[in-house]
Amino acid sequence: MKPTRTHRTRHTRTLLVTASAALLALSLTACGQEARGGSRYKADDGKGGTVGIAMPTKSSERWIADGQNMAKQFQKSGYKTDLQYGDDKVENQVAQLENMITKGHRLLVVGAIDGSALTDVLQRAKDAGIPVISYDRLIMGTENVDYYASFDNEKVGELQGRYILDRLGLKKPEKGGKSYNVELFAGSPDDNNTKYFWNGAIKVLKPYLDSGQLVVRSKQTKMNQATTLRWDGGTAQKRMDDLISKNYGEQKVDAVLSPYDGISIGIISALKSAGYSGKDLPVVTGQDAELASVKSIMRGDQTQTVFKDTRKLAAQAVQMGDAVLNDKKPKVNNTKDYDNGKKVVPSYLLKPVSIDKKNTQLLVDEGYFTAGQLR
Repeated sequence: MKPTRTHRTRHTRTLLVTASAALLALSLTACGQEARGGSRYKADDGKGGTVGIAMPTKSSERWIADGQNMAKQFQKSGYKTDLQYGDDKVENQVAQLENMITKGHRLLVVGAIDGSALTDVLQRAKDAGIPVISYDRLIMGTENVDYYASFDNEKVGELQGRYILDRLGLKKPEKGGKSYNVELFAGSPDDNNTKYFWNGAIKVLKPYLDSGQLVVRSKQTKMNQATTLRWDGGTAQKRMDDLISKNYGEQKVDAVLSPYDGISIGIISALKSAGYSGKDLPVVTGQDAELASVKSIMRGDQTQTVFKDTRKLAAQAVQMGDAVLNDKKPKVNNTKDYDNGKKVVPSYLLKPVSIDKKNTQLLVDEGYFTAGQLR
C-alpha cells in the first residue's frame, strides 16, 4: 500500500530522532574515551597525560638542551610532552601557556622570559587545577607557583667574583696596594636570577672596590646600570664598546664581570675591536659552559665560565613534577631564600662548578661534551 503523507512524515521524524540519538551516543562515547585517557585526568597508575614545557628561547643552546632533556625524561616517566619556546617574546610565552591550559595539560614547567608577566595566565592554571614548577628563573608576583628548580644562583656570582680576585692575585682587601680596572655586567632586568648572580659577585668584590684595589672607571657600579636586556650578546658588545671608548684611552681593562657566556662573547668582540688580543685580554667570566665559550676558554680568549649541568636540573624538575602528579611531596633543600613577593617558593638548588682552561676535561668526564666537540 502506498504510504500516505502523514505516514511518510511520521516515519521520517522517527528516523531523524533515531539518527540523532545514535550520533549523540557516539559523541558522548568519544568524549568519555578522551576524558578517561586525556590530559585532564590522572590515569589509574598515576601516569599519562601531557606536561607542558615552556622555555624562553632557542637563541641559547642551554635552553634548547634544557627543554629537550626534560621532554625526554618526562616521556621516560610515562608522560607526553608539549615543548614550546617563546623566542624571548613575553606575548608568545603567555599565548603558549594559555594554549597548554586550554588543552588541559596536567603540569606546567616554565622557564620564564619575564618572571613578573605571568600572573594572569598562572591564575588560569590555578583555576584549572594545573600545578606549576618554575624552572631556573623564579616566577614573581604570584602565589600560583608550586615549586622552583634551579642552581644556587648566588653561588654562581660568588664563583665569578672569586675567580676575578684569584686571577688578579688579590688575596685580602687592603688600602694602598696595586689597583686593577674592572667593569661590571649584569643579566636581564626582567630575570629574577639576575639579582642573585649580581649579589653573589658583588658580595665577593665589594671589599676590594671599597679598598680601591678594584676600580670601576665608568663608575657604573649599580645593578640597574649594568643590566643586559634579554642577556643579549649584541647589547653587551655595544655597551662594552661605549665603556672602552669613554673610559679607557690610556688605561687598560683588567677584568670584566660577565654573568653569562653569550654576554661574554659580545664583550670579547668589543675588546678585540679595541685592540685587545692574546695575553692583553682581560679576565672575562661567564656562565653556562656553552660550547662556543668553552672553546673560547681553550683558545685563551674567555677566561672562565660556570658549569651548571642542566641534565641534572632537568632530572630534578621531572622528579618534582612526577611527585606532584602522584600526590607526593617533592624533595626540596631550600624553603627560605626564594621569595617571589607573594610567597616563599619551596626550592631545590643544585651546585654550580667553576670551569677554566685547567679543568675543561671535567665537561668531557661528565659526558656533557665529547672530546671531539672540544677540539
